[in-house]
Amino acid sequence: MKTAIATNVIDSDLTAIGIMDFDGLQKTVAAAYDAFPKNFFHTFAVKANALVEVLRVLREYGMGAEVASPGELLIAKNAGFLNQDIIFDSPAKTLHDLRTCIKNDISINIDNLQELTRVEQLMQEHPNTKSVIGFRINPQIGGGAISSTSTATATSKFGYPLADANNRQELINIYRQRPWLTSLHTHSGSQGCALELMAKGIEVITELAEEINNNIGSQQVVRIDIGGGLPVNFASEDVTPSFADYAQILKKNVPLLFTNKYQVKTEFGRAIAAKNGVIITRVEYTKNSGGRHIATTHAGAQIFTRTAFLPKSWPIRVTGFSAEGIEKTADTCEVVTTDVAGPCCFAGDLICVGKQLPKLVPNDYVMAHDTGGYYFSNHFDYNSLPRVGVFSVSGDDENLNFSCIRKADSFEDVANKM
Repeated sequence: MKTAIATNVIDSDLTAIGIMDFDGLQKTVAAAYDAFPKNFFHTFAVKANALVEVLRVLREYGMGAEVASPGELLIAKNAGFLNQDIIFDSPAKTLHDLRTCIKNDISINIDNLQELTRVEQLMQEHPNTKSVIGFRINPQIGGGAISSTSTATATSKFGYPLADANNRQELINIYRQRPWLTSLHTHSGSQGCALELMAKGIEVITELAEEINNNIGSQQVVRIDIGGGLPVNFASEDVTPSFADYAQILKKNVPLLFTNKYQVKTEFGRAIAAKNGVIITRVEYTKNSGGRHIATTHAGAQIFTRTAFLPKSWPIRVTGFSAEGIEKTADTCEVVTTDVAGPCCFAGDLICVGKQLPKLVPNDYVMAHDTGGYYFSNHFDYNSLPRVGVFSVSGDDENLNFSCIRKADSFEDVANKM
């Protein structure tokens, strides 16, 4: 904070800013590759942080890109990802989306039988495509602690429901009749899901891949895409679970993935980005109401969308700093019960509620930790922030270097930088 203030990255005009730690990103990507064997290739879920400069360094660190919309595909291309390193996963692909992917050798995961019909037509138009094409499978193994992010329930909107009716045999027949189907995909976990549950979903599709190949009599399915969804610990700085923890459970439950028989792809997002970014916002006003100290800032539901609308599922840690960038602690300030509020005009626009924090005053700063994924790159009302900046930071504690990723005053400026 002191360095950011001294270099005018943060000044008295600041409303909200996001800072990404590029050194931390590099270490996190390295940890992912170190945890898995060489037949694993890791892609980054672009929706987790759709900033071109962040994606560009992730590409340089060796990651591919998983995209779920045409906009994300455009951003990934602007960040320099090669077509063969991109996977398009949207459950609502238009015919144009599918044609773009197949024509340009971008891999896709088919969500349903109606989409399969479209893909078949396009395969006749582009029989020499190098797109790796497969089905997204819903293993229907159940959900985790957060229902809104559970993707493997019996009624999930995602993927081909494997356990319904005669779907398993129908899918085997589909693959037997279409040799261009060479992949299987599932995304069975996310925040709130136990690693064992995620591994179970991956075990299901690995067994399915073996069954398809055995039925055909050769290895037609050569890629297994195990999705992402590794949970993040938002309660402290500790990185738990780690990629190594996940790899150990996968190796125990699905050892075939570690034998080099299949190419395995991942789609980590939050686990890559979250702990490598923070949001800092300025306290504009404070007051007391009903015995509660309320600090009004410029970062609320328009940035911390999930936290504002689902605070029990998505709590975040906050730290207060003085206007000079000095951390406020119980040794230096009175600790009071505090709500940190955002600028939006509804009662639920709160970053945290009833927290014991060193007392905040106007022109202090609040830092929200672990917000490098699904926060500052996805706020829904950009024009509500009169000044937004996103910076990268690298170096050790005494020699920090800041570089601008994005700093703009209007939506048009942002669009021109994409």
